[in-house]
Amino acid sequence: MSEHTRRRPRQFQLWMAANTAVLLLLSGWVVHSASGAPPTVAPSAGPPPSAVPGEGASGGRTRIPAKKDIMSAPGHRFGLSAPHVPWSQPEIDAIAAKAGARPTLLQYFVKWTEEFRPESVDAAYGNGGVPVISWEPWSGSEPGLDQPAYALRRIAAGEHDEYLTRFATAVRDHRWPIGLRFAHEMNGSWYPWSEQRSGNRPGEYVRAWRHVHDVFTRVGATNVIWIWSPNIIRPVPKVSLKALYPGDRYVDWIGLVGYSTGERTATALFGPTLRKLRAFTDRPLLITETGSRPEEYRLPFIRDLFGWLNRRTDVVGFIWFEYDRVDGGSGDWRFTTQPDAVEAFRTGLARLTLAPPPA
Repeated sequence: MSEHTRRRPRQFQLWMAANTAVLLLLSGWVVHSASGAPPTVAPSAGPPPSAVPGEGASGGRTRIPAKKDIMSAPGHRFGLSAPHVPWSQPEIDAIAAKAGARPTLLQYFVKWTEEFRPESVDAAYGNGGVPVISWEPWSGSEPGLDQPAYALRRIAAGEHDEYLTRFATAVRDHRWPIGLRFAHEMNGSWYPWSEQRSGNRPGEYVRAWRHVHDVFTRVGATNVIWIWSPNIIRPVPKVSLKALYPGDRYVDWIGLVGYSTGERTATALFGPTLRKLRAFTDRPLLITETGSRPEEYRLPFIRDLFGWLNRRTDVVGFIWFEYDRVDGGSGDWRFTTQPDAVEAFRTGLARLTLAPPPA
């Protein structure tokens, strides 16, 4: 498993179910959670009747931004992944208050046993952020790391096209732009869509990615920012990133997952992987998951991260992974529980020119 593999305890799921009715009355939104890893969005009763795309959907907004507007927005994106994102405004508000700025990317997890849920997109936009869906071709962690039903060759051969077409059509019809991070950390061995798992073979990841992309193109779902997101090469230095890259035609942003587990600088953490990536693509880069444990290296890393972002003109932003072990992390990656980390984060974020919220 990866160093940041997410686990969601069963008792947490039961607690959430018991509190759903109360939260619905208090906020009008259901705070959702699901079992399994990574965290994902649980089924709900659906959006309110007034939430019609372009007519009150996405937090009451009526102007739908274009994909190109979101991608070309000046400044860095501050993103957040947290247990109740994108549903819980109180959670997002509390983290934003400590950060000193509201996140404009809100990332959450959807596995292939779940349908596209427009209400989750509405919740993200309603909270001021573009939704980034980490879309995972598996049924969750319970069946294990080998899930041949979702083998890459099956995806590429069209065996999941009914689901793909349904999902892509719903994305198209909802119209609001989303980031789609399909089958992330593919260079590792800790997910079934790795070429080292589920009977997969070299070259099949690229074929599966291109097929999924082609389904979206075929139905006209052009409101998708495609995010190809490997893990840093530290745990898998011999796996070729280039061999797993679908090509610039199929990718809008390069994502990168990396957690400080001793690194005191962003260059030490991300630099070796970036050198590999820049050998074959110049697509803009988004740090799609990062964090640091509450060890002596956390403060130096946080302080350096924002200076590094200011120096890198090819990096469009970052998404902080605000989880601990109770909520699904393999460690405590939160910056909000340590006063000096909050101060360092807030100070660093204030030095960035942040991209505006989606119009």
